[in-house]
Amino acid sequence: MRVGLHIPDFTWEGGPAALRVRLAEVARLAEQAGFDRISVMDHVWQIGHLGPPENEMLEAYTTLGYLAGKTERVKLLTVVTAVVYRDPGLLAKAVTTLDVLSGGRAMLGIGAAWNEEEARGLGLFFPSTVERFERLEEALQICRQMWSDNDGPFEGKNYRLNRTLNSPQSLSRPHPPILIGGAGEKKTLRLVARYADACNIFDSPELAHKLDVLREHCTAEGRDYADIEKTVQTRFDLGERGERVRETIEHLHQLAELGVQVAHGTVVGAGSLRPLELMAEQVIPAVSGF
Repeated sequence: MRVGLHIPDFTWEGGPAALRVRLAEVARLAEQAGFDRISVMDHVWQIGHLGPPENEMLEAYTTLGYLAGKTERVKLLTVVTAVVYRDPGLLAKAVTTLDVLSGGRAMLGIGAAWNEEEARGLGLFFPSTVERFERLEEALQICRQMWSDNDGPFEGKNYRLNRTLNSPQSLSRPHPPILIGGAGEKKTLRLVARYADACNIFDSPELAHKLDVLREHCTAEGRDYADIEKTVQTRFDLGERGERVRETIEHLHQLAELGVQVAHGTVVGAGSLRPLELMAEQVIPAVSGF
């Protein structure tokens, strides 16, 4: 099993003036600790269960570009890009740029978007659920076309591109890995089976069932279930003195037994750095053999 670090909160000691230095420290320590990937949210306001909307939130792709310059090995992605916040042609260009400038370490994490409050607040496009899923599928098609040898037009219901030229091309071939976030059984997991290299499902009692549904969609799509990387969005709470390290390792073992390959999540208190040191010293070595 591999472990990913998700950074959803930038309200840290020292405020905005100290943020860039601490973020670089977190990323470097995570890389040294053996984390496989680092992600940020694609939100423009903080989300409700993490804090009030007024809390600090950095724009996702600017942040990933910064992290690309501060790291050398970890994969970089959003969990996950809100499809309607950027037109697909520009999104493919942004992920390609990240891939080239990081030396081939970009992933495209993408989903149908959900936070209407922030979208309306900043005047971002936010159509109905049905349309967002239509646009998600077309965006996946456009990105895959832009990462191919086909630079011809794209004609969809919601997007029309006269020429899907993408130069320079991504270093990752045939394209940066595509991760679709969410566990909706009728739409999201079907799109995973049809287009994605990885899923991202919340760590919950329904996880085993959701993976079974994904397996069924793979059968229907003629896709090998084993080809899809199973990632789970979780939370690493090791305790103030590391008292929950063993409990965390045991839970990760349970996830691995379900077939989860990447446990990706927030490390509680990561901004203080000590929890990342505990991950390096105890958790990551223990789970690497799962």
